Amino acid sequence: MDDILHPDAALTPPTYLGQPLPDLAAWTRYFIDAEIPVLASTAAALEVLRAKEDDVDAAMLAKEINSDPLMSIKLMAYVASLRKPGNFDDNDESSKTETVTSALVMLGIAPFFRHFGPQPTLEDQLHDQPEALAGVLELVQRAERSRLFALGFAVHRSDMDVDVILQAAFLHDFAEMLLGCHAPTLALAIANAQQADTTLRSATIQRSVLNIELDDLAQELMKRWHLPALLVRISDARHADQANVRNVVLAVQVARHTMHGWDNAALPDDVDDIAELLNASPRIALAYLHKIDRGL
Repeated sequence: MDDILHPDAALTPPTYLGQPLPDLAAWTRYFIDAEIPVLASTAAALEVLRAKEDDVDAAMLAKEINSDPLMSIKLMAYVASLRKPGNFDDNDESSKTETVTSALVMLGIAPFFRHFGPQPTLEDQLHDQPEALAGVLELVQRAERSRLFALGFAVHRSDMDVDVILQAAFLHDFAEMLLGCHAPTLALAIANAQQADTTLRSATIQRSVLNIELDDLAQELMKRWHLPALLVRISDARHADQANVRNVVLAVQVARHTMHGWDNAALPDDVDDIAELLNASPRIALAYLHKIDRGL
């Protein structure tokens, strides 16, 4: 990934993918080295910190990066790429990079700024695609909702993996964000199909438009980027029989279904599932969801 934004980059029309690729392998190849733009606010904040690098610590950097799922996945993919066989002891707790903060601690402040120059931005990438830009920005907002619902569930359950659960929930839709960045026409086709028929499952629409499901693409990219095994597993809905995975899945679902209000037809099923996860009645579970929502 080229992390330097050249001075004339914003003047160069972006090249978008306009047609679906044939299969998961082709989509993975396309995105494995694709540029990951970040929020303009993140890019600006990083430049402010770069100017006072000697006074910056991991917590200061993490505060900015943790508000941006695109910059978060970009950092974690790079740090994971440094974990070549023999470089680190996989059993060494200090080498685990399941969160943005732990990734920064392992990488170091000076190496971070050396590798990550001024960042290309989502707003520049989609400057001529306002609908797609709005769609990706909504996904970023939804990612924060997912993280806070996941926090509420994990705290209630006293889960020992709470930090990784939050990271998994926050990054859950990163493949959909990348699709919006690099294939905005296809992303809008999916969004329009969902609006036209709210009873259709997202996975069904994605297969129709893209020939793949975005959850499968996210899993492949995380594995190819060698992200930590625990983060990859907790992000995989196919393991939803495990409580920490179900925590993530239900947080993402309720964030999506309540993004525009609490009248979504799928919400009662979400509430029943969350009640089971939290070992509470549906009435108590719904009240807890509203309590979390009021804190957003």
